[in-house]
Amino acid sequence: MADLMKLQVVTPTERFYDGQVSMVELTTTEGDIGIYPNHIPLTAVVAPGVLKIHEEGDVKEAALMSGFITILPDSMTIMAETVEWPDEIDYKRAEEARARAERRLANHDSSLDVLRAEMALKRALVRLEMRH
Repeated sequence: MADLMKLQVVTPTERFYDGQVSMVELTTTEGDIGIYPNHIPLTAVVAPGVLKIHEEGDVKEAALMSGFITILPDSMTIMAETVEWPDEIDYKRAEEARARAERRLANHDSSLDVLRAEMALKRALVRLEMRH
């Protein structure tokens, strides 16, 4: 049996995931990271990306948009603003959001909040990436 650690993923409205994992992969503002049991204590800011939850013999994926992660040697907590399993994603809506964000960025409008448009595009792309 592999070393395991406790993972909790919570949002403002639900406990999204609570279980034992052998590894977790996600994106932070500093880049992609993989966390195994006995990791050094760490707190980081979550960036939009695919959350990969490695259970014994299985890997679950979810679209993780933003939040914070706290890592201890035997447990990890992700406090997420938004996280979705693939079957919860409205892919038509995500495609529309992608197209809208790309149009906004292409227009070079001086009143455009570029960072907001780029983040909307990134969130849409993460959701679309979940469609296998």
